[in-house]
Amino acid sequence: MMNQAVTPPELVPSVYARDLLPRAALSPRFVSLDVRALFPDIPEAIYSQRGDLSRVRKATERALANVNMDKIRPNDSVNILCCEHSFIICEGEPYAEILRTTKDVVKERTGCEDIRLRIGTGVAFHEAEELVEHYRFDQDFDGKTAGVVPLDRGVAIETEIGTLYGVAKAYDADRIVHVHYDDPREIYLHRFIDRALKAFGMGYARLETRSVFHSNFGNRSGNFIPRAIFNSPFVQEKYAFSCIQMSSPAGITGVEADNDTRELNRRVILSALRAYGKIYRLICEIDECVVVLDGGKWPWYLHAGGITSGNLFKAPLDFLDLRLGSAQNEIGSDFNPAIKAFVVNNTWKQAFWDLELRVPTIMVGKHEPPFFGVSKIVTAEDFETAVDFAVRIAETDKIILFDGSFGHINLSPSLAEAMRAKAPEIARQVDEELLPMWLKQRGIDPEATLETV
Repeated sequence: MMNQAVTPPELVPSVYARDLLPRAALSPRFVSLDVRALFPDIPEAIYSQRGDLSRVRKATERALANVNMDKIRPNDSVNILCCEHSFIICEGEPYAEILRTTKDVVKERTGCEDIRLRIGTGVAFHEAEELVEHYRFDQDFDGKTAGVVPLDRGVAIETEIGTLYGVAKAYDADRIVHVHYDDPREIYLHRFIDRALKAFGMGYARLETRSVFHSNFGNRSGNFIPRAIFNSPFVQEKYAFSCIQMSSPAGITGVEADNDTRELNRRVILSALRAYGKIYRLICEIDECVVVLDGGKWPWYLHAGGITSGNLFKAPLDFLDLRLGSAQNEIGSDFNPAIKAFVVNNTWKQAFWDLELRVPTIMVGKHEPPFFGVSKIVTAEDFETAVDFAVRIAETDKIILFDGSFGHINLSPSLAEAMRAKAPEIARQVDEELLPMWLKQRGIDPEATLETV
């Protein structure tokens, strides 16, 4: 169950990243926990990292075989919409393959030639072009690629709750195909409500609409926004179908596609709660630790065993429990007291988002502006020195690496032993108490299977 630390996924080069440093998992002080050894009922992966992409293509073709594409005509233009975050899941290769396969199947079945790729991003304005170059999308999409940035020109979308705004480039085609992913980023925001629709309120939306998740509504009421946009006549006129990359803490488990996004959303929720619930609760049970940030992208979105760092930052509250109301959410916005120190190895250098103001933060090598609160960050010449200092001031040798890993968690032996000891009781609680409650709260029968939802 506990082996030498596994080499994490490779990082996509970016102008937003620091100069790449040796990966933290190379240190002999760390080990790996196999997630399926902790919880054997976690679904097996068809792809983890550096795997066989033909399995992903076949899974996508099988899923799309059941989709009605009659709405797409040969002379139509089609935008395949996707979001940036999935490109750090298992090195992004399976998501890229799903996008390519979707384009190929749409072209073959409909005769449509004008198929474009639109990549929704945050405020990293060069991110889309970096992804296009890295995954060679210009070749696959005949040069018809573009980023969708929330400060781009907007398009008004009339909804049942008023006028909201999408990014015009996302909707500048006759038809749209929504290709998304199910990983549990930001559970504390979307709460696994309308998970399949979240991108319509963030990935393809103008800033003034996108920001409601962060600045306006509470974390449950914010889900009204993507649902309202998706249900609008403007979007429904263009919408053809959705295709979702499915995953578990072990990696990519398959692909689901449907014209009925409401039913697809239920399948995503059922699958993800069953796949991720135990790891999520186990991560939330960590009582003290040093966090090592060693992945590509924002510090809140780095994976360990498939769970993103932000979910640990927001622990120990169970944000999957919808009884947790808005007042408790404000309390929950406080930072997890179990985190005693940060070590920053590899991460994007912008928008550090005041983490360094909350707990002591040690950066390996020189710190590179722009970091917020840089005066609060101290530096160390090398990784081992940084970790030694972090352990000393944190007064704990429990360390977890958020380095992009699926299939395993890289961590210190002491934390590994603590997590192994807690896993059986977590499994019991989720199976007998929490999972049935989570599903019922979302209108899903706990006895349901993916075939019956």
